[in-house]
Order: sequence, then C-alpha cells, then structure tokens
Amino acid sequence: MAEPTRGEVEAALANAITQFEKDQMGRGPVETRAFIIEDMILVRLRGVLTPAEIKLAQNPDGHALIKQLRRQLLEGSRPLLEEIVQQTTGGRVVSLHTDISVKTSERVIILTLTDNLEERFGWANGRKVRADRE
Repeated sequence: MAEPTRGEVEAALANAITQFEKDQMGRGPVETRAFIIEDMILVRLRGVLTPAEIKLAQNPDGHALIKQLRRQLLEGSRPLLEEIVQQTTGGRVVSLHTDISVKTSERVIILTLTDNLEERFGWANGRKVRADRE
C-alpha cells in the first residue's frame, strides 16, 4: 500500500480537527487548514467565535475571558486531540501551543511531535526520499 500524500494527511487532520471542535466546543470553524512542517503541525481555524463570543469581544474584558475559556476547554480535551493526531499521523504529540484572535475569529494550534513526518512519509523537499537517508 502506498504512503499517503502530504495533502491527504493534512486534509485528514483538518477534517478530524473540525469534527473535534464540533464535538468538544459545540461549534465547528468555518474553515480549517492543517500544515505539516517537519515535526510540527500548524492548524489554522477560521471563524471560530460563537455569536455570543463576538458580542463579548466588543469589550476589552471580554477578550481575556474568551481566551481563558477557550484555552481551558482545549486543555481539558487535549487527550482527545492528541489521540486524533496519533491516529492520523502515527506521531505522538510532545507539546501543544494555541492562541485565539478575538479580532479575526481565528485560532492557531501548533503541535510538536516526536517524529519528523516529512522524513517518515518521504515528503522532504517535495519528493519521495528513503526513510533511512541522512
């Protein structure tokens, strides 16, 4: 069986993370894009704020409240997100970093993994390479 392409894995991650957001946050983003960069996954979610959060974001105190609430919700669901990443990529999550913009209704999630996925799947430099190449 052939190894999946970068686009296939990134699309699978984006779809799984969109479903995660729907299941865990009660609402999915308008758009999700995932990018694999060596041993990192960068996820950009657009249109993540609920109508209530958009209204709350009009007040400076609301900014901090939204960020704190979203951070705590993600931390509470982190084991599920890590499982999604492991099932989709085979890599184990080492760390997770996130921030949300109440101005643009975007969230970014950066996950670092134990493995360099570009090397594992042979995507280095946009071409297939042998996994044992140094």
